[in-house]
Amino acid sequence: MPRRPGRNVAAVASRAGRCLRAIGREPPSRGHQPTREEPVIESQVAVRLAGVTRRFNDTIAVEDLDLEIPGGSVVGVVGPSGSGKTTTIRMITGSLAPTAGKVQVLGDDPRSFHGRTRERIGYMPQLFSLYPDLTVAENVDFAAAVYGLVFFRRWRRRRAVLELVDLWSVRRRRAGKLSGGMKRRLELAAALVHEPDLLILDEPTAGIDPILRRTVWDEIHRLRDAGVTSIVTTQYVTEAEECNEVALISGGRLIAFGPPEQLRRDALGGDVVEVTMSGLYDATGLARPDGVRGIRQTGPKTFELVVDDAGTATAEAVQSMSASGGEVESVREIRPTFEDVFAHLVERDRASRAADPDDAAYEAEEGDRPRDPDAPPEPYTPRAASGRDEVE
Repeated sequence: MPRRPGRNVAAVASRAGRCLRAIGREPPSRGHQPTREEPVIESQVAVRLAGVTRRFNDTIAVEDLDLEIPGGSVVGVVGPSGSGKTTTIRMITGSLAPTAGKVQVLGDDPRSFHGRTRERIGYMPQLFSLYPDLTVAENVDFAAAVYGLVFFRRWRRRRAVLELVDLWSVRRRRAGKLSGGMKRRLELAAALVHEPDLLILDEPTAGIDPILRRTVWDEIHRLRDAGVTSIVTTQYVTEAEECNEVALISGGRLIAFGPPEQLRRDALGGDVVEVTMSGLYDATGLARPDGVRGIRQTGPKTFELVVDDAGTATAEAVQSMSASGGEVESVREIRPTFEDVFAHLVERDRASRAADPDDAAYEAEEGDRPRDPDAPPEPYTPRAASGRDEVE
């Protein structure tokens, strides 16, 4: 008697469902299937950390961290080495439990993620964690299969992400034979293959060339426009401008959080305008018009004004200088680099801690022990003279 077509398919589907339940995961629903055109996360808070502290014996890696990451945004996490960035990421992914406080990711506690919640997260770790004996294509195919992608969609997504990271031409090469930059790109492909709703990338552009770095950020922006939330740690300070929000962590604490332009203004107190006079000029005794927050002499004929708004306050300041007998030669707004901005915020935070007896005692012990076991502490020193835009 001939077997009805579809019986084997039904039997396989049933066995697959039982296997998924046995390992604590629910099989995909036969009803509504979310697609990239219907992002699950849009405007609500995707990740929330409330009063989070993480200790390693006597070492405080992260201290009293409060952070809310809105859905559908790109959030950059920046800080000096040993500041607690990777420890924070590990608590968000659930691989590390907080000593105190609460972490919530896509509505779940990371320590007890539901299977469907895990399938909505893509994670690219800082170190290579794929299989060196598998080929490039096999690694991505395996990652797609783990997340439950069926064959035809898996094949389509595998090719799409390998072409995105420029690895399609070496898809048959073993992962162990790849260069360091290629391994980073392979990790990124594996994190993107299942089209997650939350993407967690730990230094995704480290070790790759500037052209491909631009391609990676273009893809992150495309995913954001489709409703995907991305959390990106980076050692390249200039990449902060690619993010909607930037979280600056130093010494295990969140010392600044907001849009890049807001951080620039917070660091300097407002907009900065450089004024050059035609002759020698002492600006220290200049009366401050409305909107001028501070004056700093930088040379015999030059000084800087910190103003609320460069567009409106500058004209009033020029009139005031002309009234005092000075002749203005040029006026220009200065946009400091983000390396300068972050260096200023970090140093201001350290000075604030040094003024606090409790914090001063805590910092005094810092040199004898690492703050974060994932990265040894190093002094934060901006490298403006070298032209590099990295925070070590």
